[in-house]
Amino acid sequence: MTVQSRIRGLLLGAALALAPAAAFATERNAPVVEIDLSPEQAGRVRAEPVPAAVALIPADFKFATPGKLTVASVPGHLPFAAYATDTRTSVGAEPDVAQLLADSLGLELELIAVAWADWPLGLTSGKYDAVVHNVTVTEERKDKFDFATYRQDLIGFYVANDSGILKIEKPADVAGLKVAVGASTNQEQILLRWIEENKAAGLPDTQVLYYDDPAVLDLALQSGRIDAYFHPNAVQAFKARTVGKTRLVGVFSGGYPETAEIAVAARKGSGIAPAFAAALNAQIANGDYLLALKRWGLEAEAVTESRVNPPGLPRK
Repeated sequence: MTVQSRIRGLLLGAALALAPAAAFATERNAPVVEIDLSPEQAGRVRAEPVPAAVALIPADFKFATPGKLTVASVPGHLPFAAYATDTRTSVGAEPDVAQLLADSLGLELELIAVAWADWPLGLTSGKYDAVVHNVTVTEERKDKFDFATYRQDLIGFYVANDSGILKIEKPADVAGLKVAVGASTNQEQILLRWIEENKAAGLPDTQVLYYDDPAVLDLALQSGRIDAYFHPNAVQAFKARTVGKTRLVGVFSGGYPETAEIAVAARKGSGIAPAFAAALNAQIANGDYLLALKRWGLEAEAVTESRVNPPGLPRK
């Protein structure tokens, strides 16, 4: 490991030790970040092969294309993945993670654009070697696939940059506020439980509002018609980074109160997941992993370790 890698590793450790609190310290007038949508992706973080990870590739593992790591990508919206300006190349946070995986294993990356509903069959049939696209680990999915985690699945409270709200981390923090949330979501259930707890404690009520149109939601927040919204973190973090009008003030696991993690999915029993985890852990240690997430504003979702088949969200 180079001196530069050691320094990046130390910076990563410090950043994760402060998260998510560090995420709440976003400057109220943070500059808007321009996103590179070119197919070349000159700013994409690249890595050197990791011998320890390469050694973990099973001798009998058959790659979809020899010499390449073929990864399913679901271009839909950023920060996860979208088409570049050439309308055929996938770019985004998930392709960046896939690139780190391929580099670490000494392979060329080949991204295959698929619809979300198609990835399970394509992975099982060997059409591609892995899926890197916001796949949450669940106990049901573990019956059919192996996993190597690489990101937390988070939901977050966001406020306007000029809001006086500094943090929302417990039920009392939403007392008396007007909060927007998606209907029939886990975050709605969390918010409703908190409201009941506040009522029992004699605290002011929370007004819950629902918006189907993101543009109307943003306008309501900026105009003060709502005080905060409680949504999946990744998309809102990307919006905060690129638009610069909102900031994160509270973050929770997407499976709250259970912990939810996003992972690389592999064929069940293929034996490749430990190699994926070793590759990711090497990039976590040297800091390149965190740099890749920062490109898309997802540093609050960083993990300290990639785990193979950890406990997933409970069966329904």
